Amino acid sequence: MEHKLDTTSDAASRRLITLARHLEVSKLESSENKGLYPSITSVFDGNSDSVFAHVVKAPEDPILGVTVAYNKDPSPVKLNLGVGAYRTEDGKPLVLNVVRRAEQQLINDRSRVKEYLPITGLAEFNKLSAKLMFGADSPAIKENRVTTVQCLSGTGSLRVGGEFLVRHHHERTIYIPQPTWGNHPKIFSLAGLSVKTYRYYDPDTRGLNFQGLLEDLGSAPSGAVVLLHACAHNPTGVDPTIQQWEKIRQLMRSKALLPFFDSAYQGFASGSLDRDAQAVRMFVADGGECLLAQSYAKNMGLYGERVGALSIVCKTADVANRVESQLKLVTRPMFSNPPIHGASIVAIILRDRSLFDEWTAELKAMADRIISMRQKLFDALRSRGTPGDWSHIIKQIGMFTFTGLNKEQVAFMTKEYHIYMTSDGRISMAGLSSKTIPHLADAIHAAVTRIS
Repeated sequence: MEHKLDTTSDAASRRLITLARHLEVSKLESSENKGLYPSITSVFDGNSDSVFAHVVKAPEDPILGVTVAYNKDPSPVKLNLGVGAYRTEDGKPLVLNVVRRAEQQLINDRSRVKEYLPITGLAEFNKLSAKLMFGADSPAIKENRVTTVQCLSGTGSLRVGGEFLVRHHHERTIYIPQPTWGNHPKIFSLAGLSVKTYRYYDPDTRGLNFQGLLEDLGSAPSGAVVLLHACAHNPTGVDPTIQQWEKIRQLMRSKALLPFFDSAYQGFASGSLDRDAQAVRMFVADGGECLLAQSYAKNMGLYGERVGALSIVCKTADVANRVESQLKLVTRPMFSNPPIHGASIVAIILRDRSLFDEWTAELKAMADRIISMRQKLFDALRSRGTPGDWSHIIKQIGMFTFTGLNKEQVAFMTKEYHIYMTSDGRISMAGLSSKTIPHLADAIHAAVTRIS
């Protein structure tokens, strides 16, 4: 053993001597050839122009930028109502108890490894996610007409769906509601789709412009893709009634329009998983085809785990099988395969009846607290005699309220009351608490009475 150590030491010494000689020769050659060959350091020194010198500083994301501004504000009364993330009554982020329990199971299982998932993701997660949205008794599932692939939350699911449509759908135009989540037009345009809008929100009634919606979809070309918010429309919180959904379905099927549902709030809007899936299930029940982007960021609080799925409901099992094979070709060069941890948490909760029941109870508690925040804000504005009709606050549903405040009023509230929201007047009801509602109500009252 000692002999081997000595040999190893001698070999290391020889390598160091050789390296030193090489450096001396390089130094000599460099001095002799100075001026013939530009040195690397002279080309890339700190004073030269970068190849990226032409790049301009991009503006902050209109939603995430709100948090950036909020974090820079030293005020003790500042309030962030911009980003859609649930907060407790104390204003703290919430990790669901059921998520902690599921995670503990993963930690305790010493047989678990960190190997790559298949391209389509965790099979059990995909199967249970489809059942959660379409229903365990869905004919589409029983007939194997649904293909589901795990993606990077809702955003990734939308992007994968968009790229699939560009490659395999004859009509490359997608109609999105006006307004909609700010990321929608970017996702689909970068995927290669032509993005157009259809009327959705009526600023006068602060409700649904149903007639405008029907007219715009009625004039859309046959085969066009239509993005639909499954529930809790973002940013308005305005959803069609079941009767209106049925008319939308009939119109879209008569014109062969292809539905693409974005489901970010199942169970989080009304507190009922089944109720929040009604619109999607109506379209699946008629035997037609559709796409669904699904996220667990809100309803399980798995924001940073990036857990989501894309499902495509097809006419036959054979078509579904071929569609899945092509989805693999989309995701493989995009992110190769999805992460395992968050999907495993979801799978454990969805397959275990006890954990599932605990999850639905916690989910309803979150939804109920948001609904109560709506009522309290409405009551606070009414008690102050704030000008205007604020009933839309309690009529809208889900995480967000479209207040109707204009850009000038929003800027005033940020400057004078340190309240941060998107410039369109959208506020996250999930970011409110009983303690902060009076401050918000005071700010809204002042903004409305002072700024027209």
